[in-house]
Amino acid sequence: MLIRRETPADIDAIRAVTNLAFKNGPEAPLIDWLRADEGWIPEFSLVADGVIGHVVGTRGYIGDDFPAIGIGPVSVHPDHQRSGVGKALMHALLGAAEARGERAVILLGSPAYYSRFGFRLASEFGITPPDPEWAPHFQARLFGEVPAGPFRYAEPFNRL
Repeated sequence: MLIRRETPADIDAIRAVTNLAFKNGPEAPLIDWLRADEGWIPEFSLVADGVIGHVVGTRGYIGDDFPAIGIGPVSVHPDHQRSGVGKALMHALLGAAEARGERAVILLGSPAYYSRFGFRLASEFGITPPDPEWAPHFQARLFGEVPAGPFRYAEPFNRL
């Protein structure tokens, strides 16, 4: 499976696969807003094989100014779910983050699924979610020492 950076030609296909994966929820507009935000990191917007899947990581912060990556959304076309696409996208994004020297990757998702990628509850590291109700699903994968504190996603997440 080929995982590569998104190109401008992929934007419509990313929007389509995200709408299918999330049943036309707010995730596709979120990706558009993120592209226009200062937290956008082009190296962390990845697509799989003809855009059957997409993952994005953007700049977030622990505390006031410790940089971290916020992952999401992760989208896989319904016809390709449970076939390893999401797994390949996650491995590629985590490898890219570690290679770039990022020290923390944060996400909101199923602990049963994301633990296979080395994620643990963020509370184990003293990292708290923007919404306390997220705590049972708010996770972190660390590549180095990080401070404890509240996590802040890129600004477009505040519009949801």
